Amino acid sequence: MDNREVMRRFVPYGAAVGAVAITTALIGVVVGRAQIANISMLYLVAVLVVAVAFGRSAAIVASILAFLTFDWFFVPPTHQLVVADAEELFSLALFLITAVVTGTLAARERARAQEAEHREHDAKVLYEAAFFMAEPDLERALVAVAEHFRSALDLDAVSIEADTGILPHPAVAARDDAARDSLKAAGTELRLMDASGASRRIRLVGPQKPGAARDKRTRVVPIVSANERIGAVRILPRKGATELGPGDARLLAIAAAQLGLTIERARFRKEATEAEVLRRADDLKTELLHAVSHELRTPLASILASAGSLRQRDVEWTDRERDEFAGAIQDEAVRLDRVVGSLLDLSRIENGTLVPHKAWHDVGALVEDVAGRMRPVTTGHPVRVDIPDDLPPIELDYVEIQQVLSNLVENAAKFSPNGSEIGISVTRNNGDVRFEIRDHGPGIPASDTERIFEPFVRLARAGQGPRGVGLGLAIAKRLVEAHAGTIWIDRSQSDGTSIVFTLPGRAGVS
Repeated sequence: MDNREVMRRFVPYGAAVGAVAITTALIGVVVGRAQIANISMLYLVAVLVVAVAFGRSAAIVASILAFLTFDWFFVPPTHQLVVADAEELFSLALFLITAVVTGTLAARERARAQEAEHREHDAKVLYEAAFFMAEPDLERALVAVAEHFRSALDLDAVSIEADTGILPHPAVAARDDAARDSLKAAGTELRLMDASGASRRIRLVGPQKPGAARDKRTRVVPIVSANERIGAVRILPRKGATELGPGDARLLAIAAAQLGLTIERARFRKEATEAEVLRRADDLKTELLHAVSHELRTPLASILASAGSLRQRDVEWTDRERDEFAGAIQDEAVRLDRVVGSLLDLSRIENGTLVPHKAWHDVGALVEDVAGRMRPVTTGHPVRVDIPDDLPPIELDYVEIQQVLSNLVENAAKFSPNGSEIGISVTRNNGDVRFEIRDHGPGIPASDTERIFEPFVRLARAGQGPRGVGLGLAIAKRLVEAHAGTIWIDRSQSDGTSIVFTLPGRAGVS
């Protein structure tokens, strides 16, 4: 036991002696000048002060000292522990009982007040820890919790460890590098604590640097969930503190239970995320098979049929018929190439390998180029292009934005009645460039406004079955977002479908 511990234990009793001595001196001064009845009650004030400040044991010592001192100095015959008058003896006995009971009650109220303060402190610490545990990032949450408990309990270091599958590295909070090294040192003596504050000692023998002293302050609180240990909290108390108080031990045990729930919640969240990824991948494969089985087999069947017809030697085909077969093979091959290209583009976008290569381009020229290239697709649909003359160049990937516009125009032509107009307009909007492709088809239901941009989503419109692979809008959305833009369905139009996307419109330097 060090000197500070000795001083801490004997200070209450020294205070009891001091309080009685001061009260005795005060009574001596008063008695020397005037006779006051029941002046011994002043000792009760001293006992109450000692009880409130230092507790029950010090209050009882003060009561006994007050009884003996008053008898010695103020009860005839003085300077003797003898009472001549039986009435005085009764008064002294009543005084002693009153002082002990009063001191005990005051000490009990003091203990209750301290316990209430401790409970309030513990509740506040645990509430703040629970707030940190709500952080979705488990590693960041545990680092914040470790630092919170290190600061709240005045510890040198705290480390929170979990299964490597959940947390690859311990979350450590330390007062300084020396404390961090002491917490990690091998060969330390650990104490396993539970919620009751009881502990059992475990000595770990491991490699140690020559001449290095073992730090025996480290304590361990296990983190348990469903009767299975999933981690631990390591505590390094501050120097000079050999033991944690029972209140701190209980607090850490409760914190370990909360950490167990947090770690388990993170584990379940990780498993749920992995399961969701697998489910979405399975759904994606199913949609891919459904879409590709039709979109690939149809052109392949047409190509095979046309090629087989050309190879028939027993039929004399005219030049016109041979050109029709060759044209069908070419058209279906182009269609097949477009489907495969869309699949490859989506794969590169999802993998992050399709990165925009931006340069400054004239938006009007880009739109006119797309309108010209899409004439075979928009046959039977008048196309109206509306572009202001003063539109400045913007920075974009020409090929990618051309593909976005092509996909949107192709969709408009595919789902619009023959002869209906397709509109392409470009305007300035709060510093951005706003593109709008509008058709007069059956439109998109409000319930499918967000879903339509997901891969392999195909909607049946106006009595038609699903058409296409369902990749055009999905690819367009990802290419626009790669340019820091946004794309959406404009619901303000009364008929048809209006798809709008914006791109950052920083003007080029002339």
